[in-house]
Amino acid sequence: MTEASIGLLAMLILAFARVPLAIAMGLVGFAGLWWMRGLNPALASVTSTVYEAGFEYTLSVVPLFILMGNFVTRAGMSRELYRAAYTLVGHFRGGLGMATVMACAGFGSVCGSSIATAATMTKVAYPSMKDHGYSGQLAAGAIAAGGTLGILIPPSTILVIYGLVTETSIGKLFAAGMVPGLLAVFMMCMTIAFITWRDPASGPAAERSSWAERFDAMKDVWAVAVLFVIVMGGIYGGVFTTTEGAGIGAFGAFIIALLRRSLNFSVTLDILVESARTTGMLFMILVGALVFANFVNFTTLPSDLKSLVSTHNISPIAVMIAICAIYIILGAAMEELSMVLLTLPVFFPLVVSLGFDPVWFGIVIVLVVMIGLISPPVGMNMFVVRNMLPELSTATIFKGVMPFVCTLVVVLALLVAFPQIALFLPQALKL
Repeated sequence: MTEASIGLLAMLILAFARVPLAIAMGLVGFAGLWWMRGLNPALASVTSTVYEAGFEYTLSVVPLFILMGNFVTRAGMSRELYRAAYTLVGHFRGGLGMATVMACAGFGSVCGSSIATAATMTKVAYPSMKDHGYSGQLAAGAIAAGGTLGILIPPSTILVIYGLVTETSIGKLFAAGMVPGLLAVFMMCMTIAFITWRDPASGPAAERSSWAERFDAMKDVWAVAVLFVIVMGGIYGGVFTTTEGAGIGAFGAFIIALLRRSLNFSVTLDILVESARTTGMLFMILVGALVFANFVNFTTLPSDLKSLVSTHNISPIAVMIAICAIYIILGAAMEELSMVLLTLPVFFPLVVSLGFDPVWFGIVIVLVVMIGLISPPVGMNMFVVRNMLPELSTATIFKGVMPFVCTLVVVLALLVAFPQIALFLPQALKL
């Protein structure tokens, strides 16, 4: 067995032993470097990785976007977004489910977290769908699937991490996520329309809103629109960097929450502590992944994979399909960010060597993670919904999300077949 194979086997053993993946990656990476290069070089490599990660200026974008998302959540913007979407499409069959997906997309655009989006929209959307007679399957499926949009529509924490690890432009990644994000929203709404066409009782239509009610509801979402336009418009327009945009977004979300009187000293302290905890968790995973990546880079695994593909003359698209299949399988059993950071050192050099665009591959990764978030047995969004809705069984939620899993697989297939879906906007904006 090669050094990399032994390392990956050790990772699996530690994972099944329930060792946190951040620690497992760090331990295996350090042990591998010690084995291959000696103790002092291994210690020097780990020390340098921890120091550089902690003092990397561009990494400050992570806590700032997390802070922005937490302020947005506490400001109660989710209710206004849901009400606006409700007035537009609620009168259609399955309209409340569609409104939930649209509200998830809007909330995710300023939150950046799938789990936070799913948790927030469960509180906001489920009571309304329940009151209108929606089936538990459709309601839970729409919330869990819609929540995944939080990591595709920018700003997205996982796109930021991908950009930092692979040295890919975060601005390009954010632009590349827009069209696939809108496509995913459309496809999810069509899925709901199909489900309610097959079973009208699962999602009955609500009352039609007047145009006056629609305009009134639209006025309530100005804060989300302004925040998104300022942050994303400034980044796309070259007015400020991604890090500066994150700082402006966090400050803007703070001002909005303050104007809405959603903050006091206790709430503000809770937001800061929660943001610090989430940031600490992400940095632990990132450092562990970087240490493991250093070990992988000293093995022959990346070059061995390239040689395997060239020797057997395997089609690049076949390789990409195989990588997507591996990610989907891993996503059904592993935490998503850890999975991505664990596999990037192995797959990214191969993908680039085959001529695929790193920006496009980043969006492919996010779509696969979205599928993992709602795939049995450990899809995180499903368990968020399950914990918040104890009256629904796990089986009900599993059945509810499966049509949306199929929908996201279709979106992934379209993105693999037509890369311009992701690359059109970055090229048009000349980023």
